[in-house]
Amino acid sequence: MDKMKRRIGTPVWKPVCTQASSLEEPVVKDVGVESEIGSQMQEVNESTIEVMDATVSPKAFEDDIEDEASKENPVLSAAKHSLSVEVGASVIRFVRGKDGSTKEKIEKETGVQIILPSSKQEDAIIIEGTSAVSVAKASKEIQHIINEAVKTPSLDYSHFVSLPLAIHPELVAKLVNFQNSILGISDANAGENLEGNSDGDGYEGDAQDEQLDEGSAVAVERKVANDRESVKVDVRGIPLVSYAPKEPKDSKSSSLSDLRIEKSIFIKPKTFHLTVLMLKLWNKERVNLATEVLKSISPKVMDALDNRPLFVRLKGLDCMRGSLDKACVVYARVEEIGSENRLSRACQVIIDAFVEAGLVLERDIRHELKLHATVMNVKHRERRGNRKVKSDFFNACGIFKQFGSEEWGEYLIREAHLSQRFKYDENGYYHCCASIPFPENMQVD
Repeated sequence: MDKMKRRIGTPVWKPVCTQASSLEEPVVKDVGVESEIGSQMQEVNESTIEVMDATVSPKAFEDDIEDEASKENPVLSAAKHSLSVEVGASVIRFVRGKDGSTKEKIEKETGVQIILPSSKQEDAIIIEGTSAVSVAKASKEIQHIINEAVKTPSLDYSHFVSLPLAIHPELVAKLVNFQNSILGISDANAGENLEGNSDGDGYEGDAQDEQLDEGSAVAVERKVANDRESVKVDVRGIPLVSYAPKEPKDSKSSSLSDLRIEKSIFIKPKTFHLTVLMLKLWNKERVNLATEVLKSISPKVMDALDNRPLFVRLKGLDCMRGSLDKACVVYARVEEIGSENRLSRACQVIIDAFVEAGLVLERDIRHELKLHATVMNVKHRERRGNRKVKSDFFNACGIFKQFGSEEWGEYLIREAHLSQRFKYDENGYYHCCASIPFPENMQVD
């Protein structure tokens, strides 16, 4: 058979047919060679390839392909497994442990490498290991650590369901006056306290510069260095400096200090609200789930309210923990106008939905709903330096004597928020992750 010279590209072997029997190996008939583009001549690397008609074994052909593949993609001696776990920025510290001890312990026990995010804004942990089993084991251990940590006070509540009251300007103004009256701030400075700034006490007595009457000429004899000469000085030409007299111990500032009352323990007026439920949502997944839960129960909440507007009355003060002379939390009492328990029913719908979704801690499930509007809380006290206080309190006896029966007014509850703590929107209220409306108008059939 004559040889055929062709200028072609990479040969493509195409078996035409095969025959096999139980006693014989498969035989492949002669195979023609075609170029990939169906052309008789094609330039490849400027070389001429001489091809003979041939009979090729499929097994040999597959082996050749595998050999070529192995050259291009060498097989690693140990496969690398990696897993990204979104845990939440607020709980990464528990995975790290003191001086990295917890992280090192997991790595040593499972044989993996744990890569923690370099930025506080990131909330994912990378787990790398030589086997899927070791990576899964480390992931399980990390999840266990987080589940235990969130049950402790070490992780603070991040979100809560609130019923905003600060949407009523007249109520905010009353709260500002309440704070200013206790702190001794004049009306002229009331605007400064409106923002509820926790920087410092918010109480500083203004120094009063008193001008002394011009005195008579006074001759002062002063001994000089040589002890033999003296000079006379007329003090009438010397400006006199006056100092504000020291305040007596029973002054306003001393009294507030003795009572452990300062501006920082008052709530910010623009965040005034009723608390329905406290939550720990430590990653985006839980925040998204909480958002979906609140929005999904809007019709049920409306039904619980009988699709009618709901008004509450704020009257007097009460102490949540401790005695009046050692108070921790002081709040305004809340009464539903109409005494139909519609507000309680609506709040219970919200609580039940979050419990069912697994977003409420077990110890919080047992807490009885007690709607309250906090006005003072020692947890808000500004800490100076790294000083830690085991038990904090303030003396509220004088406050209750003056405001114990305060009439705060009647207000419409317009909506429920999923609020994020420590973050605020432009209006000064807690950042709203989601909200559902309450009825504002009577439904007419």
